[in-house]
Amino acid sequence: MSAHHHHGHGHDHGHHHHHHGEVGHGRAFAIAIALNAAFVAIEFFYGFLANSTALMADAGHNLSDVLSLILAWGAAILAKREPSGRYTYGLRSSSILAALFNGMLLMAATGAIAWGAFQRLMEPTPVAGLTVSVVAGIGIAVNGISAWLFMKGSKDDLNIRGAYLHLAADAAISLGVLIAGLVVMYTGWAWIDPAVSLVIVVLIMKSTWSLLREALDMTLGAVPGNVDAAEVEKFLLASPGVTGVHDLHIWSMSTTDVALTCHLVMPGGYPGDAAIDDIARQLKEQFGIHHTTLQTEQGTTQHECCLQGQGHAPGDKHDHDHDHDHDQDHDHDHHHGHAH
Repeated sequence: MSAHHHHGHGHDHGHHHHHHGEVGHGRAFAIAIALNAAFVAIEFFYGFLANSTALMADAGHNLSDVLSLILAWGAAILAKREPSGRYTYGLRSSSILAALFNGMLLMAATGAIAWGAFQRLMEPTPVAGLTVSVVAGIGIAVNGISAWLFMKGSKDDLNIRGAYLHLAADAAISLGVLIAGLVVMYTGWAWIDPAVSLVIVVLIMKSTWSLLREALDMTLGAVPGNVDAAEVEKFLLASPGVTGVHDLHIWSMSTTDVALTCHLVMPGGYPGDAAIDDIARQLKEQFGIHHTTLQTEQGTTQHECCLQGQGHAPGDKHDHDHDHDHDQDHDHDHHHGHAH
């Protein structure tokens, strides 16, 4: 006997929590986009007046921020869309794509800043120190306030962390420009400006690398970093009536939602909805797994995940491959059962 159980209650319950957070982020996105768009216009205008290519280049970089904020906001809105007949998970994973794209955008932007700084180091140009410092001061305020709006949500949501890192990086760049502008004003050392830029670039790249790596892990369906797969398996094996666990898959559906599918070997048969509900509830409370699908089996036939052993070289045991085909068919039937 085999039974499928899709645990809806824990799943929906989790959504109310995220939904509430995203409403607050909507306001944060609107304020940050408005502030940054206005700052881009101001920075470009004064960069033009002061004949400062550094300021105009920074205005271009800040424009990429506005685009990345719009992207992250769009993904946060899409993540709230209800599942449909075609997109059965909804569009939650768009937040993963936004985080990945944001990381790539940040890397490209820091690369451009590093290149510009390197060229200015080779040929230092006179800088209008006062104008640069004043505009940079405005930049610190704009980006600092914007980053602060996202600070709270950046711990739990990679998409929000992408927006936060972008803004925090800009506040750091503006601080560097301000310090460099003041030093140049008092000493006349034009090389300070690009040297400070290069130091900031290194710092930004370190934080961006972790964002990129995490977003890439999510894109590839890795077990989220905050979930210990071995502990989850141990917990499932300790559940009443369970003698074996296989086909255990844990992955991120979005930058906030985690899903799990698993086969539980229960020789005593299906334990009833309440027992399965209880396992799903504990997975949510202990491991933060929101969407659980469990399949029970009595262990009368041999099962192995059809994804395992596919990397074997040709010439491996033919029977083994045949078993895989059988398993694939078996799994195929099960998934059909689940879809209905």
